[in-house]
Amino acid sequence: MRTRRGFLKMLGLSAAAAALAPLRLAGAPDGAPLRPNIVLIMADDLGFSDVGCYGSEVATPNLDRLARRGVRFTQFHNTAKCFPSRACLLTGVYAQQCGMDRTGGEIRNAVTLGEVLRTAGYRTFMAGKHHGTENPFERGFDRYFGLRDGACNYFNPGKQREGEGKPAQKRPDRAWCIDGKTYAPYTPPEKDFYTTDYFTNHALAYLDSCKGDERPFFLYLAYNAPHDPLQAWPEDIARYRTTYMGGYAKTRDARYRKQRELGIAGEHSTLSDPTFSDWDALSEDEKREEDLTMAVYAAMIDRLDRNIGRVLAKIEELGRAENTLVLFCSDNGGSAEVVKIAGSGPTGSMTRWKSLGRDWANVSNTPYRFYKNYSHEGGICTPLIACWPAVIKDGGSLRPHAGHFVDFMATFADVSGATYPAEFNGKKIAPLQGKSLLPAFRGEAPADRLLFWQWSNGKAVRRGRWKLVSWGKEDVWELYDMELDRTETRNAAAAHPDIVAELARLHEAWREDCAKWR
Repeated sequence: MRTRRGFLKMLGLSAAAAALAPLRLAGAPDGAPLRPNIVLIMADDLGFSDVGCYGSEVATPNLDRLARRGVRFTQFHNTAKCFPSRACLLTGVYAQQCGMDRTGGEIRNAVTLGEVLRTAGYRTFMAGKHHGTENPFERGFDRYFGLRDGACNYFNPGKQREGEGKPAQKRPDRAWCIDGKTYAPYTPPEKDFYTTDYFTNHALAYLDSCKGDERPFFLYLAYNAPHDPLQAWPEDIARYRTTYMGGYAKTRDARYRKQRELGIAGEHSTLSDPTFSDWDALSEDEKREEDLTMAVYAAMIDRLDRNIGRVLAKIEELGRAENTLVLFCSDNGGSAEVVKIAGSGPTGSMTRWKSLGRDWANVSNTPYRFYKNYSHEGGICTPLIACWPAVIKDGGSLRPHAGHFVDFMATFADVSGATYPAEFNGKKIAPLQGKSLLPAFRGEAPADRLLFWQWSNGKAVRRGRWKLVSWGKEDVWELYDMELDRTETRNAAAAHPDIVAELARLHEAWREDCAKWR
């Protein structure tokens, strides 16, 4: 029998790392799985209902299969905005504690998942969007390929190439990193370049490098799809043309019916009031353009799913599927923001910048109210799929546990045996804010907890069944019973002023505590 020391040597762990990285989950009996490989996949501006297993009509067979083998969370949350969500996910602390609550800058007072998992002997890889000013290669990742910046053109994030039209862009100098080198702009030489495809290409190359290496790996695959600009391959768009000619209400109602059948919608909840326009009031040309807009959006999600399928197939090829924890989520709800950069050419092409818009965003976030930026559920409630065959034995089940992106660090430290430090590089860091999801993976009911949100004009606090939420500058609070009203349609603030006062006090105390880290 191989000794523990010999096995750790085979893994390439130092004695110090070995002390931090037990081979099996804490408290697990003999025969329990070894520390898992971890793959964290995130979409960008994807609404709660935008994948098939959460209600969508878009073809997402790979994510649906992942859900059948794993579990789906129905009350998991991001921060309602790209860069704060990504900071919480990477660090396990709130964006207000790590300097990422106001702009996508430098992560301070915190460690990243890459830095922590390295201490447990993991190989660490990242591909995709970061949305900060630091190169992830310098923050714990062995390899990195991707957009360091916010949004970019999918077909060409850089300068116009010979023989092509001018790529529609917010800015022509978006920062892009390949390992330790930063390009601004990055003009890909490949004429078949499309961000979703090429993020995956690099991720697959990283996984290929793990052949013959028994060390566990961590892959963070942060796609920029389906964030605007809405751009997709013509053959993908063609699959969805005319699918949406029935209009906003028909699509949203169908999604909600499917959510009820799947158990995704709360048993006692109702579909929130629509905010989209009257489809019948649109001209035929307007209807065709709206159908095209949503067809491009659907095509981007379809392509996203097929690329995720490539990653899952590679993990199976490596023989590591049984003991790989795969998670899929979105950084905020569907977006109603509209970028006014028209460009030229048809919707979906490299030379045109098109946003989804408020009407389709209302559909994207079915059954919830509001959109990206809001602290209501339409802005913060994300689909979360977790699949780990070695541990999750009730595939296809739902998890109603309330959670937050800060939970990923706690979870990964838990399953890897890594220790979250009090200091890093000689500096004190913020204490871990999240809770491990391992009990939820096993089907255990969690204890009530406090969760907080603050972004732009939105803010919220949740404790147990009660959620206090506000939008606007006037500090007008709304109170919802999330066991009976997940769609936030029955404001209970007037009936429970004591609960409003207590939760408001807790939110203010949290803000004051976060301010100590500025």
